[in-house]
Amino acid sequence: MLIRFMQYILMPVVFCLLSVTPSCAQNYTIENDVVYGEAGGQPLKLDIYLPTPEPTSPRPAIVIVHGGGWAAGSRKGALQQSIAKTFSQEGFVCVSVGYRLVTKDSNKYPAAVDDVQRAVRWLRANAKKYHIDPNRIGAIGDSAGGHLVSLLGTRETRDNSDPALARFSSKVNCVVNLYGPADFTIKASPAVNSAAISILTYFFGKTQEEAPEIYREASPVTHVSKNSAPFLIFHGSQDFLVPLDQSQRLHDALKRAGAEVKLVVVDDGHGFRKKENQELFFQETRAFFARHLKP
Repeated sequence: MLIRFMQYILMPVVFCLLSVTPSCAQNYTIENDVVYGEAGGQPLKLDIYLPTPEPTSPRPAIVIVHGGGWAAGSRKGALQQSIAKTFSQEGFVCVSVGYRLVTKDSNKYPAAVDDVQRAVRWLRANAKKYHIDPNRIGAIGDSAGGHLVSLLGTRETRDNSDPALARFSSKVNCVVNLYGPADFTIKASPAVNSAAISILTYFFGKTQEEAPEIYREASPVTHVSKNSAPFLIFHGSQDFLVPLDQSQRLHDALKRAGAEVKLVVVDDGHGFRKKENQELFFQETRAFFARHLKP
């Protein structure tokens, strides 16, 4: 049953945004399968898209985190490559991050959170090598990836036990969240959203009733403060997997705290199939990253 849920999550994303990938000549290089750490007995890898030619001053960076219910998806997915290729051609170093995927017996929360936080700290530790400005790092993620990047924008490092990275922050300077869940403290009706409940139980290893404190800790809304990063949030009004109310809750929490936030609601489902929504996504995101990351 879980496999069927994963297929449902990933199917809209396969076609998402491909039609708006720029057709201009490639002016970037890719370093594939760069190891940024090890956890649970497996190497953690990312792909780095580097604009060419090399710059004379440090460049801004964008961390890209894939979705897939925390149990599927890939840093090499179509959506992730589309975003990376688009923005690397506009002068951003784009970093598509892989993280431990949850299985029946391993990698439950907070494994994925710890991994993406480590990726940001690793990037800051290696900023000089890749000509990156460590103070201009944004993040973008879809679905489960939207949840993870929301935590990158609202809370500091959860596990700071690695002395090699201890002095580097995992908090990014701005966040683009595409239809990611934000509040796990809300009780969902099984009749309405049985798929989401099953995915969350698999991710946490426990039901909401069994571990309410864990569900709360994993909720970006509970970490919001006036120091949260600026947010741009996209959500489809016809999203029946992650309800629009999730993004509305995150938007309202950020607004109340005095943080910058914009919520863009489009007529679409979980993963934007409509070309006009794909184009709007790039238009809004391009302006957002330029405003917060470029000098």
